[in-house]
Amino acid sequence: MNQDHQAELKAFTLQHDFFVGIDSDGCAFNSMEVKHNDGFSVSLIKHFGLAGISRQVHQVWDFVNLYSKTRGINRFKAILLACDLLKKMPKVQTSGVSVPDLPYLYGWTENETSLGNPALAIEIESSTGAKRQELEQVMAWSLGVNDMIAQVVHNLPPFPGVRESLQKLQGRADVIVVSATPYEALKREWDEHEITPYVSLIAGQEMGSKTEHLTIAAGGKYPSDRILMIGDSPGDLKAAQGVDALFFPINPGEEEVSWQSFLNEGIDKFFNGEFTGEYQQQLIDQYDGFLPENPPWSQ
Repeated sequence: MNQDHQAELKAFTLQHDFFVGIDSDGCAFNSMEVKHNDGFSVSLIKHFGLAGISRQVHQVWDFVNLYSKTRGINRFKAILLACDLLKKMPKVQTSGVSVPDLPYLYGWTENETSLGNPALAIEIESSTGAKRQELEQVMAWSLGVNDMIAQVVHNLPPFPGVRESLQKLQGRADVIVVSATPYEALKREWDEHEITPYVSLIAGQEMGSKTEHLTIAAGGKYPSDRILMIGDSPGDLKAAQGVDALFFPINPGEEEVSWQSFLNEGIDKFFNGEFTGEYQQQLIDQYDGFLPENPPWSQ
């Protein structure tokens, strides 16, 4: 990835003694289902000719991205997982519909850490033949997703408790958005609901992975027990663990309850040094029970 994309992240300097990273989709905003149902799945069906198995596409895509331990996975890794699961479904195998293999996309995701459209565009420019054709089709799908989301996702306020939590953190913690969503969509959504002023930086897909965001912005600048990641996906937990940070989960399906708990209890425990240990483990254990590993149709 061109380092210029991370320039703002690298220039981030601490202003307070505590740091908080907040995921956006499915965490701060109830945007996961509408984006995946009306953006990702529809674009996948359109750009890869999967209309004959549209029901299965929606079913698999939702499992991979919303209702399993891969929730919140990067879009380019998600399409690979979804295609693998589709190929194993009996109804797909007898449908006569060809599910793409995407070997070149797989190779790219194995070697590229900043999995976003800018990095994919660079890879396309250096590719020829079948590889270029495959990656251009993937790019068309990804751009189609962004277009649909821009058209559909409006008037979608943050979860109750988000604004109040941001206000309570203000003046005591450096807060940034840590997300795998493209920056343009993040900026539009945070601006629309006038909560952008509560964060110092919006780090999106173009600035690298969530682990990179936390490592560059907070790693080595704050004590580990003063770094907190708030998220709804296993990837958010992994990113927090990657910098030895604390993690507050927003449990899928119980987002409002989670935010009220953070507002009424979690913030105080974080600032008072009471987050590490038993409280942290209870949160993670509870969160782990919300997301299965295996799809329901395989059981």
